[in-house]
Formats: sequence, structure tokens, C-alpha cells
Amino acid sequence: MRTTFMANENNIERKWLVVDAEGQRLGRLASEVAAILRGKHKPTYTPHADTGDYVIIINANKIELTGKKLSDKMYYRHSGHPGGLKERTADEMRTKYPEQMLEIAIKGMLPKGSLGRKMGKKLHVYRGAEHNHAAQKPEVYELRG
Repeated sequence: MRTTFMANENNIERKWLVVDAEGQRLGRLASEVAAILRGKHKPTYTPHADTGDYVIIINANKIELTGKKLSDKMYYRHSGHPGGLKERTADEMRTKYPEQMLEIAIKGMLPKGSLGRKMGKKLHVYRGAEHNHAAQKPEVYELRG
């Protein structure tokens, strides 16, 4: 009789993957990276355990948005004080804060709660082509599509 495999911290193998965001669409990149962070690309995927890999995203400032999203899409945050609502357009986010733009998109696709926060810590986003994770020997990951 076979038993169902349940992944836990002792039997999970994690890889470091590098994803190049140059020329990629924001939503499509975010959904695929979120699946990698969750571990859904592995046969050992377990919904209640963090089985995902580490992801390094380079060239975040070269991400693409379709249509009029650069001028129409807004990002909001609030300071918690009265009148403290701040807003930025997607164009402003892409030029000044491209790392934050990608992190917001990807972390929004992860589970909410402590498990999702743990998965989000395995994401590393960089504006340019250089990253400081060479010691982890990351593999280049080609996105589907």
C-alpha cells in the first residue's frame, strides 16, 4: 500500500532561479513567478507547506504593460493619518520604483497569512541586470509563452 507524500522542511530541495523581466508583461510574469514561489511547478507540491524555490528577477525597469495602463493604472498607499492617501501612476512606479511594482503584483498572487509572507521572502527583485546572489549559483529560468 502506498502512502501520500507530504512535503515538510526536512525533505524540500530548493533551487535559486534567475528570471529576466526584459520585454515581459507584468501580469504574466507575476503569475508564473508566484507559482514558482509556491512550488506548483514541482511534483512534490503540498498546499500547506512552502515547497517553492528562490526567485531572482533582473531588469525590473524593462517590464511592459499593455494598453493605456502606464497612464491609467494607479497604485495607492495610505500613511494611516487623516488625508494620508498617496497615489502613483504605473509609469511613475516603473521609472522610480520598478522593484516595488513587481513585488506588489507577485505578492498579491501568493496566499494571505504567515505561509504567504514566508513565500514572499524568497523573492528578490533588481532594477538592472546585476544581482548579488552569485554565491547561490542560480539557474536561468525561461518563462513559458
